[in-house]
Amino acid sequence: MPSLLVVIFAVELFVQLVNTIGAATINNLLWRIALSLPIPLSAEFAAQRQKQKDYLAVRRELNATSSQDEFAKWARLRRQHDKLLEDLEKRKKDLDAAKTKFDRTLTTVRVVATRGLQWFLPFWYSREPMFWLPYGWFPYYVEWFASFPRAPLGSVSIVVWQWACTGVLKLVIETVMAVVGLVVATRQKQQEKQEAKQAVPAAGAGDSKAEAK
Repeated sequence: MPSLLVVIFAVELFVQLVNTIGAATINNLLWRIALSLPIPLSAEFAAQRQKQKDYLAVRRELNATSSQDEFAKWARLRRQHDKLLEDLEKRKKDLDAAKTKFDRTLTTVRVVATRGLQWFLPFWYSREPMFWLPYGWFPYYVEWFASFPRAPLGSVSIVVWQWACTGVLKLVIETVMAVVGLVVATRQKQQEKQEAKQAVPAAGAGDSKAEAK
């Protein structure tokens, strides 16, 4: 069984990653992965895509056919068009219902794996010391706070360890996001400068040609 130190850190890391990336983004990514797997849902999605292609092809042919000059062909294409459209709407409703159920399942799993564990583990292991502080290094009030709420005095409780993991992870993620944003902004400025430098000689060449004329 993994150490509680590692479990708490992993839970808090997962929570911070979900908050940073976004639950909706994760759900959409997992939905796309599910549609690429050999399961009935992906087969249904592939059939829906094929039906959509057939519908667009029939629609283009219908728009290119005159209802007056080629009425028989137009009527046949119109029946195919209406049938494909009805089938597409039904398949879309089924896929939307499957997507809603998929999102609800992921939300339930995510809540249990994050908020549920965040509340259950500190409650269940509130008396368990995560690790012990060096004896005599810290004053009484520091040891009392580190053992809050019910861990043995002189130890670090699971609650305090959870707070520490949350604070450190937030700081690290915010720092990484800030550095990434700065790098991206710097590269964009460099590209804009290069594009501007390339545009200036071209404009100068046009002016010189005009003067020569």
